[in-house]
Amino acid sequence: MKAFMDENFLLDTECARMLYHNYAKPMPILDYHCHIDPREIADDRRFRNMTELWLSGDHYKWRQMRSNGVEEYYITGPAPDREKFQKWAETLEKLIGNPLYHWSHLELKRYFGYEGYLNGDTAEEVWQLCNAKLKEPGMSARGLIRQSGVTLICTTDDPVDSLEGHEVIRRDASFDVRVLPAWRPDRVVNAEADAFLDYVKELGRAGGVEIQSLADLKCALINRMDYFGKKGCVVSDHGLDFVVYAPAASEEAEAVFQKAVRGEALTGKEIAVYKTALLLFLGREYCRRGWVMQLHFGCRRNNNRAMFEKLGPDSGFDCIGQNTSAEQLAGFLNALAYTDELPRTILYSLNPGDNALIGTVLGCFSDSATAGKVQQGAAWWFNDHKIGLTEQMTSLANLGILSNFVGMLTDSRSFLSYTRHEYFRRILCGLIGGWVENGEYPYDEKVLGNVIRGICYENAAAYFGF
Repeated sequence: MKAFMDENFLLDTECARMLYHNYAKPMPILDYHCHIDPREIADDRRFRNMTELWLSGDHYKWRQMRSNGVEEYYITGPAPDREKFQKWAETLEKLIGNPLYHWSHLELKRYFGYEGYLNGDTAEEVWQLCNAKLKEPGMSARGLIRQSGVTLICTTDDPVDSLEGHEVIRRDASFDVRVLPAWRPDRVVNAEADAFLDYVKELGRAGGVEIQSLADLKCALINRMDYFGKKGCVVSDHGLDFVVYAPAASEEAEAVFQKAVRGEALTGKEIAVYKTALLLFLGREYCRRGWVMQLHFGCRRNNNRAMFEKLGPDSGFDCIGQNTSAEQLAGFLNALAYTDELPRTILYSLNPGDNALIGTVLGCFSDSATAGKVQQGAAWWFNDHKIGLTEQMTSLANLGILSNFVGMLTDSRSFLSYTRHEYFRRILCGLIGGWVENGEYPYDEKVLGNVIRGICYENAAAYFGF
């Protein structure tokens, strides 16, 4: 029997162990997509206890606690922090086979030096150990980033954001990790949302434009992209239900926009027309600026209406969607590529059934400008577990070029989530090491080492131009 999560955790072959310890483990972390609040880095936030650090805002954990029958009082409610931690510990011990079990124990090992395992019986021991550790100087937000070996972070920022937190970080010479904004314009894309008209007004104020037409809207967005660019932004990101492509004349798109700002309900076709027009405009702007475009899709959000009304979005009530259309995805990319305005693009689907679709679509839009110009992103959200990561990388290897993959990201609001890179790297080395041990690829340490270093760090640095 192997020891629990020892130094060779998930490394089942000699080659896997060599690749991880010699090549993957020493590489720094480039976190090109996360949801950390830059103001917390600017303020170098400290955490009062493990509940505040570990459970606040973590809908991954909230979902599992609910599945374990825990009352909402102990999840998002006013229960004392120690009692919330106890309920999480009692839930964690039941999560056999769940990535949260691995992530949580990697975090306890790497940041707190705890070598045991957390459950209801050990909760008090872990609570005391970790809370004492949190009082040490190196356990602030910046300290956690430094000790994780992070070189660069891209946060997720709305076009109307002032980016004040980023400016504070940029001016502080004592912190040598680059923290850059990433453009996330979902609120201007979602014309069907109730708050769309209010947001258009807010965007107009931020962009210095009185928005009365779709042309005015685009002008305001250009002004804000210019502002983001001056702050170091080179990455955009979109959270979509699915990639839409419903091309229409500019007059039709304008008519839909006017209907939306009057507060009138839009039909499904009208929503598609508006989103297509705006996303094509944005894609062309990204290309002109040299920004990377990330498209996250395949999610059905806010399924539990009662809980959405109580807690709002991103509280653990989303699921995988099944709306990806090859015709629309390829049509959207083709519309940009046809005029040579397709930016470097990363495609993420929450539905693992889309792996092969993405793997074949990306090959249709490759060119000599960039290796892996259209990428399949890392297994995302409900898929960043051992099976999901392995299936995504295997599909990419089968249909594309795994060696050009830009690797893992945290996609998290937590300062402890950098251990997900270790988890990913161990799975990566286990996968490739298994192929080598099975005689499917030669044991050429130089070539293999270059592949591992590339996927873990170097490919992303080159692809994004950091």
